[in-house]
Amino acid sequence: MGFRINLDEKLDRWRWTCPNGHRNWEPTNNHFWCQACARADLEAVFQELHDTRTGETHERDELELVTEWGPYHDVYGEEGAP
Repeated sequence: MGFRINLDEKLDRWRWTCPNGHRNWEPTNNHFWCQACARADLEAVFQELHDTRTGETHERDELELVTEWGPYHDVYGEEGAP
């Protein structure tokens, strides 16, 4: 696993943006979704996050998402919706 993102930590989340540079993204069902992109009629679903510290972009499977309760798990797991 590449980078760890603690979803409960504002500073940790602030480091990462959607492909359009917004910071109000959320992980959901094996992809990411951005509220600001949805409001702006941009593509709101995406598979990668931009690391503002390094300037690199990382795919969802390169990132370890965690919460205060442990690893983040999508509702439908790795295989997607039934």
